[in-house]
Amino acid sequence: MSFNNLDTLYRQVIMDHYKNPRNRGAIEGDHMTVDMNNPTCGDRIQLQLQVEDGVVKDAKFDGEGCSISLSSASMMTQAIKGKPVDDALKMSEIFSELMQGNDVEDDNIDLGDIEALQGVSKFPARIKCATLAWKAMEKGVDEEKQD
Repeated sequence: MSFNNLDTLYRQVIMDHYKNPRNRGAIEGDHMTVDMNNPTCGDRIQLQLQVEDGVVKDAKFDGEGCSISLSSASMMTQAIKGKPVDDALKMSEIFSELMQGNDVEDDNIDLGDIEALQGVSKFPARIKCATLAWKAMEKGVDEEKQD
């Protein structure tokens, strides 16, 4: 597949997650909530996580922001649901490396649609948009560990 076709496909995946977000809404019952924003561009996210026995049982988000920010939140919640917390944190680490423009391969971690965001690394001002939901997840997991 040529670069232009791949770039177009990635844009389509991002826009699909933006227009049809997965896991947008609120979790019923016991959960943690993390609010974060990106003051540079105004992106705002509220992430809710339900973690039981070290596994992310549910993940939902709400917020306002650009297509990259909200698409990333949609992709992230989809990717971490049902995963052990350690795997979710490993995904976040890999995603951060991807946003820095580094090649990352881990046979144990499938990024799925998240790979569509790799082009964001070419636009440093947009990296914070893409990583906002991931930073919220890391913060929530850290706070959960401290309790």
